[in-house]
Amino acid sequence: MPADWLNLTTHRLDIYNESLAKTEFLEHFQNLFNKNSSDTTSLNELPTAFDYIRLGHPLSCILEWTIANLLDISSENVISFSSKTAPILAILRKNLFKNKNTLICYKESLPNSFDADILKTIYGYSFELQKISSINEIPNYNGSIIVIDSPEDTCSFTLETGIDFFINIHKELGSIVVINGAQNTDYISEIQHVRRRETIAMTPANSLVALNNLIKQSFTKNQSNQEENKNTVKRVIKEITEAPTEALVASSGLSIQYAILMGLIHHAVINHKGKAIKIVVPPNCYGGTNDQARRIAACLENVSIMDLPVDGDNDMVQSIDTVLAEIASEDAVPFIIAEIPTNPRVEVPDLTKLRDVLSKERTSNTGNAIAPVFILDQTFCPNVHFLGEKEILSSVQTISFASGSKFPSGGKCTAGYCVGNKKAQHLIEKIALHLQICNNEATDFQYEILAEQLPSMNQRIKDAYLNTRQFVNYIKETLPEAKINFVSEELASQGFTPSVFSLDLPTKGTSDEERELYKRALNLKLINLMITKIPNESKYCVSYGQLKGCYWTIPATSTQGTTKEGDKDYIARVAVSPNLDLELHKKVFLDFVESI
Repeated sequence: MPADWLNLTTHRLDIYNESLAKTEFLEHFQNLFNKNSSDTTSLNELPTAFDYIRLGHPLSCILEWTIANLLDISSENVISFSSKTAPILAILRKNLFKNKNTLICYKESLPNSFDADILKTIYGYSFELQKISSINEIPNYNGSIIVIDSPEDTCSFTLETGIDFFINIHKELGSIVVINGAQNTDYISEIQHVRRRETIAMTPANSLVALNNLIKQSFTKNQSNQEENKNTVKRVIKEITEAPTEALVASSGLSIQYAILMGLIHHAVINHKGKAIKIVVPPNCYGGTNDQARRIAACLENVSIMDLPVDGDNDMVQSIDTVLAEIASEDAVPFIIAEIPTNPRVEVPDLTKLRDVLSKERTSNTGNAIAPVFILDQTFCPNVHFLGEKEILSSVQTISFASGSKFPSGGKCTAGYCVGNKKAQHLIEKIALHLQICNNEATDFQYEILAEQLPSMNQRIKDAYLNTRQFVNYIKETLPEAKINFVSEELASQGFTPSVFSLDLPTKGTSDEERELYKRALNLKLINLMITKIPNESKYCVSYGQLKGCYWTIPATSTQGTTKEGDKDYIARVAVSPNLDLELHKKVFLDFVESI
């Protein structure tokens, strides 16, 4: 097995064909299997499987392929999850739109985190529950039948006709769902998309345990000092953020974001009965954030999306003022998601004006307007203090979150976390509840990685920023016509020291279309040169905050995958680490400049 199968959280875009994703990886894997070829070099050259971790990765794909072969069904019909409840929620979500009944039959017990009342009242899902001791007790039913079991061998399934979904749950590893019968094929992509946007696949470490169990027929748990690691992580996050609330740590950045939104919606349903809820999202922000918010709104009648133009020609503060005025006029509940600095243009708004516009008292037709909750994505600069008693956003209900696959873990795991300020303290309980309902807390192994990596995070941020500033200055000297989006020296002195910048390369042509096509081709030329000349350090990947090397991507074709076409950014985004051969990167960049 290539070491990266266990250790990487980012996918190589140069060997990734999104439209084929899992099928391409498994087709090539099957070819190797047929040839009885399993050397590390051959396995390492397989196309990227899904998009590493959230939607799946080599080890989860092989686990699913193995189970499917044992059952003589398509591997697409087997989907593994880190969460024990997420596959159930995925089926319920699909049936919500199909207006179809669901019967959940369980043999021993439902997962501890399964809360039937909240899933019905807050998520809007409809279902019936029935405890059974054998398959024979399942009645004829007009709708989908789910059978939940917790066998010793989590990979063992006995498929029966008339049952639509079999879910095996393992207390340590997560869950595996088998989609049974041709009539349920349209559930496959929907269940996979829940895994991509609201949770993650069974982690590489746990998939490996499951595969080893399948071979050895015995369960061997990865040993880690769970409580000590968890306490370390929460203590260090508190030190870094200076937030008054205890951190909530989830299996990924999108897992924590889902818990935040569902927790806030739950709080609003109780405290602002009958009022509309508005989730305000930048239309060009990271595709997962955008897509997830819209998926939540699609499920709930009282929730809708409002766009927040934040960068380029738009001013975040002005946009928030306009949007909040409109929400106040409707007497609705505002939740605002924004990244600071913004992605991919790395812009920071005037923070004093931001605080003032978020704190401004507005009136609705019934009295005072409902104060907004500001959901701050701090992934680019998780070291900046926003939430302490005297910090800039202390007067605004603020929840801050960060993706752990970036600086917190140095790219070693996907876990994400959130904290709140004093004004938002009353919201944390509901967010924690929904993190539990979705069974999306970080795994033991993720806590272990964060406990190792978080203590050095602030130093790594400083070192990476210094490398980035040098690289940016060099590009300005050698290619002054390029437009670079990066923080100013003044912002850096205030603590905003990201290590990512975006590069708008100079273009030529007689029409807008020609100029755009030329620039896009130039982006790829630069990236291909970098990854070819510096293969050990320069990667064509979506990442940031990694421990070493330099990662290149084009947001429009990666992180903004589900963003509307007109809002996409066809520019190069460059993420620099604290540990790389900067002189070699400068030299190759100079070669690129001389070639154009």
